[in-house]
Amino acid sequence: MLKKTAAEGVHAKGINIGAIIDMSSRIGKEQRVAMEIAMEDFYGTGNQTLFLHIKDSQRDPVCAALAAMDLINNQQVQAILGPQTWEEALSVAEISSQTQVPILSLADTTPKWATERWPYLLQASPSKQEQMKAIAAIVKSWNWHQVTVIYEGTDSSAIEVTPYLFNALRDAGVGVIQGLVLPTFASTTTLSKELEKLKSKQSRVFVVHLSFPLAVRLFEKAKKMKMMEKDYVWITTNPITSLVHSNASIISSSMQGVIGVKSYFPERGHLFHEIRQRFRRKFSIENPKEDNNEPGIYAAEAYDAVWTMAVALNGSNRGGQELLETILQVDFHGLSGKVQFIKFINERAPANRFHIINIIGKSYKELGFWSKGLGFSKTIHENSIYRSFMTDWEQALWPEGPWNSSSRGWITATSANPWRIGVPGESGYREFVHVEYDHLGNNASFSGFAIEVFKETIKRLPFILPYEFIAFKNTSYDELVRQIHLKKYDAVVGDVVILASRYQLAEFTKPYTETGLMLIVPAQAGNRELSFVRPFTTSMWVLIAVITVYNGFIIWLIERNHCPSLKGSMLHQTGIMLWLAFNTLFSLHGGKMHSNLSRMSMVVWLFVALVITQTYTANLSSMLTVQKLDGGAPNVEALLNSNAVVGYCTGSYLQNYLVDVLRFKTQNIRNYTTLEAYAQAFKNKEIAAVFLEVPLAKLFLAKYCRRFVSVGPTYKVGGFGFAFPRGSPLLPSIDEALLKVSENGTLKELENRYINPGNCPDVEDENNSLSLSSFGTLFIITTGTSTISLAIYIFSRGNSMLGYTTIWRLMLAAMRFWACRRQITGRSSNAENSVNNLAPQASGMQSLV
Repeated sequence: MLKKTAAEGVHAKGINIGAIIDMSSRIGKEQRVAMEIAMEDFYGTGNQTLFLHIKDSQRDPVCAALAAMDLINNQQVQAILGPQTWEEALSVAEISSQTQVPILSLADTTPKWATERWPYLLQASPSKQEQMKAIAAIVKSWNWHQVTVIYEGTDSSAIEVTPYLFNALRDAGVGVIQGLVLPTFASTTTLSKELEKLKSKQSRVFVVHLSFPLAVRLFEKAKKMKMMEKDYVWITTNPITSLVHSNASIISSSMQGVIGVKSYFPERGHLFHEIRQRFRRKFSIENPKEDNNEPGIYAAEAYDAVWTMAVALNGSNRGGQELLETILQVDFHGLSGKVQFIKFINERAPANRFHIINIIGKSYKELGFWSKGLGFSKTIHENSIYRSFMTDWEQALWPEGPWNSSSRGWITATSANPWRIGVPGESGYREFVHVEYDHLGNNASFSGFAIEVFKETIKRLPFILPYEFIAFKNTSYDELVRQIHLKKYDAVVGDVVILASRYQLAEFTKPYTETGLMLIVPAQAGNRELSFVRPFTTSMWVLIAVITVYNGFIIWLIERNHCPSLKGSMLHQTGIMLWLAFNTLFSLHGGKMHSNLSRMSMVVWLFVALVITQTYTANLSSMLTVQKLDGGAPNVEALLNSNAVVGYCTGSYLQNYLVDVLRFKTQNIRNYTTLEAYAQAFKNKEIAAVFLEVPLAKLFLAKYCRRFVSVGPTYKVGGFGFAFPRGSPLLPSIDEALLKVSENGTLKELENRYINPGNCPDVEDENNSLSLSSFGTLFIITTGTSTISLAIYIFSRGNSMLGYTTIWRLMLAAMRFWACRRQITGRSSNAENSVNNLAPQASGMQSLV
């Protein structure tokens, strides 16, 4: 007859089985009742007499070891079931291996090294390691990118399982910003202190893997600290979730809205329904003080453990190694699922399905299931529909109510408390960041490429994020980023370079500009065949031709009556006049002239021509020399070998980079603050090249597209990015939104608007060509001298009215011509006044004549 002899402690004929459980805990109470029911069921079907001897471990490894010795020595048990905790199993394993008595541990996890060291130690409960993948899938479903893991430091099974959780979260793209380790008997002060630290951080998603008693204390303290309210997410693992059915008063007071993962076992079958009825009656009789009498996963596993041993011992009296091998061959479907052991590692096949529940009121609601390799489903059967995410399920109840996707998992800003975004208040590049204050200097408006990119990024977040820009008036960008570390700003937006040194203070988004460092040098001539015209501007060449023809005409007019060769047909005289005009630029014919008037004009013009030709030669030589130098300087080696001076951006990291990496001498680098300062430094020959980050280089080349080019390789350094606090849960969402801005073309449109203008504004100076302003006085002298000679010549030819009229008309036309020319060169006002003053006099002289 089947009987339980643990209370009597006497030996009876038959096969003895021992069990070590914590009879004071809910788990132990369920296990005891389930084991007794399993013995009853086996008695009705087996052909062997079994006796079950149950000992109380009192949740103490020492007591568990003493109980094992008593069962083996006094009760002569063939095998031992339990204990529940890994520490207890560890204390019993050595004894069982020495006596060759198999131990079927009911602990959640048994390390692989333990079964190698103690071959008679088997794990009778399925490994719960796969639940960590279920938790990672839940976190990923709601697009949470960072979590805090809270686990028990003195629980070896928790320590063993936690790495699986970390790996599962990492594989799902979720970061663990903190692992909070709590001692098993943590004091109230310790819990308050640690929870206060968690409360001060932005992340509000917590995964709790603790023993049930410690978890209860944690949630009660979190409830008092208002951490079970809006914006908080709590996810519990199997050791906690599998016991919520038996602690209605506790979960109703402090665990509302918690999402839990617990082991799955079929609860709707006929076998479970029949055993459930018997379990409830027996459990209520033996434990009248318990509020709930429903069996859980621990009861089902204990029932299956007894049946495993009974099947192995059925029909024989084997023990030791033979019994161990027989146990490893057991294969049947029990209450907790399929019972089958994996050889060589001595453990039951791991659980691959888990319940997802939501604690509501005094009980919980089943949200669905998670299956390894399949995903989430509402039901478990052949036609179940599986999904990768659980967001399509019935709406879950969170601590503050139904899910609100705009404010979950981290602290978010509100209209009353918007995010404080620091912006460089004194950026030298207005195209990127421009801060403009009102007339009182109080209110500021913000514009620029970086500002607009940030605005477009915020628009594409899946939630509303109120923010305000605040100008930072310190010129140091390192100090600006440091304000995030000092918690004065929630983020920094601007032309801030992503640097490794700044990662100590903040984290950055992916670059929103091209990354790298470019070398900028003066542009070479685009067409070497036309280099000879570059010393003078187009207007200068035109004026030289006009004045040359004018002087040639006057000399021809004066000399034609003295030189027969200057007479002839109109075509002949025109050719002679043009030859005479341009020949004066290259040769002297003063000795062949017959009139002092023509000689006077020729001397002055020859002096001006000498100055023009010498200036042309010098400027052309300079340009050709610069082209030659430019051809040898588009690389760092050439600049270093020539000991050239280079420029860089003020206040940036480039000074150290140029000296330490590119090996420039400190005295050969100069810093500048604006694009105009770079251009002026090139013009003054202060620098031979400048190093700029790619976005600034593009801006510089867009503004001075005719004068400078980028040469050589692009040196890989960080681009511009937005800075956020380290560990900010908002960062992944910002990165995703930033990618959307880039992929839909918005980023390119903003780039074209602020950085790459369609028309090149650099139309002045024409690569240092000389203009009219350089020779204005000389042109006035030579033109005036020639005009005076013409006037004297006409006067000397007679006193006819026609002659005088012609003279004054020519003089008036010349004066007006020079007035227009001076207006072109910027001195129009004085010339116009002179003409206006002379015009009435000319009219009077004409009428008088």
